[in-house]
Amino acid sequence: MKATTEEIRRKFDVDVERFSDLERGHEAAMDSLLALELVASAAAAVTPGARRALDVGCGGGNYALKLLQKLPGLDLTLLDLSDAMLERAGQRVINAGAGTVETVQGDVRTFSPSGRYDIIVASAVLHHLRDDAEWHQVFSRLHAALNPGGSFWIFDLLAHEIPAIEAQMQTRHGDYLVALRDEAYREQVFTRIREDDTPRSLQFQLELLRTVGFSRIDLLHKNARFAAFGGVK
Repeated sequence: MKATTEEIRRKFDVDVERFSDLERGHEAAMDSLLALELVASAAAAVTPGARRALDVGCGGGNYALKLLQKLPGLDLTLLDLSDAMLERAGQRVINAGAGTVETVQGDVRTFSPSGRYDIIVASAVLHHLRDDAEWHQVFSRLHAALNPGGSFWIFDLLAHEIPAIEAQMQTRHGDYLVALRDEAYREQVFTRIREDDTPRSLQFQLELLRTVGFSRIDLLHKNARFAAFGGVK
């Protein structure tokens, strides 16, 4: 059995510092700093007149902060399960010169946006979705929450559809974690993935983006079990 939403929330409540370092990024995810830059740059390039953005699973606010570097004065909605994460993210983006800032403690599966957005970003959060129906529901809802011409960008853990490739990419991720710290850290990260996460493949998510109505879809980067990608409404 995978962890419940409440169990995941409690884990994030005590893990704020790990998701609040703009210089180091989310170290357990390969190429997280590169993905952060690529997603923010893509969002600014594709939606240069953006005024309103939603950060799904905002954590400590790194993606919102990077968007503000590219698009100063953005009005931001920050969504996260954890009040502790929201408190940290909200203060950071206010200090960075955001326009209006709305913080919403809740689950993307039940989130009802007020108005529409020009940009939506979701980093290391959608892998908590469970069955295909939930994936379709969330992607459809986020598509509906965008203005025409708005863009949706994802950086996340992936599954792979060929078992031998899944094993190969898991090994590459494990080697990265050992080099970053040690074998105990690899086991800590892998245990949390087994307990908490149900990722889908890149192919599944790209097809789902098109199914729910995104007209243009692109891949920004992929390395082993992680990818950055998105689409335009």
